[in-house]
Amino acid sequence: MSEEHLSAELSEDPFSPLEPPAGVLEALDDDGQASFTTVFSHALRGEPCHVVGLGPEPQHLPMADWTREADALDQSLISQCVGSTLDIGCGPGRLSAALAENGHVVLGIDVVHEAVGQTRQRGVAALRRDVFDRLPGEGRWRSALLADGNVGIGGDPEALLKRVRQLLDPTGRVVVEVASPGIPFTTHWAALECAGTRSRPFRWSVVGIDDIGEIAAAVGFGVASTHRHGEDRWSVVLEEPR
Repeated sequence: MSEEHLSAELSEDPFSPLEPPAGVLEALDDDGQASFTTVFSHALRGEPCHVVGLGPEPQHLPMADWTREADALDQSLISQCVGSTLDIGCGPGRLSAALAENGHVVLGIDVVHEAVGQTRQRGVAALRRDVFDRLPGEGRWRSALLADGNVGIGGDPEALLKRVRQLLDPTGRVVVEVASPGIPFTTHWAALECAGTRSRPFRWSVVGIDDIGEIAAAVGFGVASTHRHGEDRWSVVLEEPR
C-alpha cells in the first residue's frame, strides 16, 4: 500500500475519540494514588513532576525538553527514519511534528489524552492508543520511532519490539534511542509524583546501547547501524536481517 493510501486511512480513522482532560488530580484510589495518565497530564501542563523508582533518588522529568520544538540533535535522531513513521509514545508531539515537517506520513500514539491533544495542536495525526491496541496501517509502516527511552515502555522491551515488528512492513526499521554505553539493562517499578500526588506504580525498563543488540536479536531484529547525537544521546537502527 502506498503512503498516499496510508495517509488517507489515517484521516478517515473513526475510532479513539479524544476525551477532555481532567481539570484536577482526581479518581484517587484508597492509597491516595492516581493513574499514570492523570499525573502525566498535569506534568504536560507545566506542573513540576518527578519519577521515583529508577534510582536511589527521585529524578526530575525533563518536560521542557519534551514540550519544546525539535532541535538539531532531535533532527539527527529522526533522520534515521524512512518513509511513513509511527511515533510510539509520542508525548506532546515534538518529534511527530518534526517528522511531518520533513515530509513523512506520521502518526503519533500515546496513552495520555493530554499528550495526544498537544500533538494534534501541532497539526499532526495522533491517537490515544496503546501500542498493543489495534492500529491503522498494521504491517505497512516503514519506520517506528522509540525516542526518549520509550523502548522501556511496559518493562518488557522484547515484547514491545515483537509488537513493533508486527506493525512494520517486512523491510521496515525501528529507530530506538537508548541509554549511553556502560548503563546496564534494568527493569523497575516506577511512579510519577506531581502536584503532591503519586501515580500508581508502572513497569519501566532502561535499555542501554550495550544490551539492545541481544534484546533485538531475541525477536528477529539485527542492529543495522549505531548513531551518536551530541555528547550523550545514542540510537540504533533495527532491521530484520536481509
